[in-house]
Amino acid sequence: MNRLLRFAILGSLAVSASACSRHKGRPEADLAASKVTTIGVNAYLWRATLDTLSFMPLLQTDSNGGVIVTDWYVNPNVPTERMKVTVTVLDQDLRADALRVAALREVNRSGAWVSAPVQAATVQKLEDIILTRARDLRRAAVATK
Repeated sequence: MNRLLRFAILGSLAVSASACSRHKGRPEADLAASKVTTIGVNAYLWRATLDTLSFMPLLQTDSNGGVIVTDWYVNPNVPTERMKVTVTVLDQDLRADALRVAALREVNRSGAWVSAPVQAATVQKLEDIILTRARDLRRAAVATK
């Protein structure tokens, strides 16, 4: 009886395993899905952030943790002001809440850099630019599919 029970269990496992190997009728994976990652975070958001901040010197990048930190950037048109930006990609999905942007601003007063407030609109605009770029990258990936 023990031998018969073993044979029945092995037979049912073999049948179920062979059913799993059939791919007929299953949809193909979407190569441009919103959750594309070969790194620790969403690849579209990561690439879009690097593209958007490409004019600033990068201080630190951690693709597994999703953190990009720029060094201080001085706009040539406003040499008495400098900015530093930290972007954190929080998720593997392409969503607006998967992105956090923080900015620091300093102004030069009498030869010393002094902290100054950053307008909320500046951070929001930067987030919008990154998200729009990420969506464009995803659309381009779908179009080339």
